[in-house]
Amino acid sequence: MSDPDLAIVSIETTILDVPLVRPHKFATTTSEAQPILLVAVATAGGVTGYGEGVVPGGPWWGGESVETMKVLIDRHIAPTLIGRGVDEITGIMVDLERIVANARFAKAAVDVALHDAYARCLGVGVHTLLGGAFRTGVDVRWALGAAPVEEVLDEIAEKMDARLNFAFKLKMGALDPAVDTARVVRVAQALDGRAGVSIDVNARWDRLTALRWVPELVDGGVELVEQPTPGEQREVLAEIARRVSAPVMADESAHTPHDVLEIAKLGAADVIAVKTTKCGGLQRSKQVVAVAAAAGLRCHGATSIEGPIGTAASVHFACAEPGIDYGTELFGPQLFAVELLQTPLDYSDGQVHLPPGPGLGVEIDMDVVKHVARD
Repeated sequence: MSDPDLAIVSIETTILDVPLVRPHKFATTTSEAQPILLVAVATAGGVTGYGEGVVPGGPWWGGESVETMKVLIDRHIAPTLIGRGVDEITGIMVDLERIVANARFAKAAVDVALHDAYARCLGVGVHTLLGGAFRTGVDVRWALGAAPVEEVLDEIAEKMDARLNFAFKLKMGALDPAVDTARVVRVAQALDGRAGVSIDVNARWDRLTALRWVPELVDGGVELVEQPTPGEQREVLAEIARRVSAPVMADESAHTPHDVLEIAKLGAADVIAVKTTKCGGLQRSKQVVAVAAAAGLRCHGATSIEGPIGTAASVHFACAEPGIDYGTELFGPQLFAVELLQTPLDYSDGQVHLPPGPGLGVEIDMDVVKHVARD
């Protein structure tokens, strides 16, 4: 660090509980609010960068929560960052690997805050630090919970009429597999090709259940099958991938570059769900995508139901990374009942668009943040 204005003088964390427009049902839990750990990295020059610590609905997914992330950052990560420069992103993230094992969601929050702060200091967008944007928007798939068919179709029609989304994902795994499969096939057949339908079982089916029902889902019109079986059972995922014609996407199976290497060796998936959160930030996400691209796998810009800060970071990443070549589901802020930004992200024509301006290109509405901050 050569410029003293780049020195980090504080790292503050705040837990937010952001209400959703409707309950969002995962395979094992239902969320009515999304917890977010807002991380603020301030420099001596008066610039503040923001990141988000976010997991999909709680610790059931990857073992982290906003509470665990806050402790790790406050007690173990923040003290090591004070005095270092926001331009030392690579060195800081390397050092964090020696201080805290795993904890990729927490590290991602710090990584994004550092990128936001440094880009703001330079007066450029975060995408510039990633090599520059080659596109200004990415397609967004909308995720639906385990609601009845009529409710699902009404929600799809609403999104399509507003030209917000033209592809949809249905969560599975919470209902009886036969009932769940019939529900999804009815939705796919009702749409009759007017919109794409994918499914996500969140790794909750065992091998026999998946082998029984996934082929029926594909025959019924499902165009993409996401993680039907447990993440560590990559051989089972490979067996399913060999049996169906639709692409299989790995999510819970794919966190690290090495995970992707193993998936490629086994032929366990055709697509990798790349969450900048679960990968540990923007730098690590680039490594994950590089391995996938080298293996001939496509990459999908996935979400942990981030707020607008985390979503903006993923949009910058996707717009600067050609390897994100299988669309995205960066819909998080669309699910929120309150707006955390002074100017909302631009969702239109089936895409979310790259925010202009320095850093992440977004400005937080601190009055709203204070309203949803946890006491």
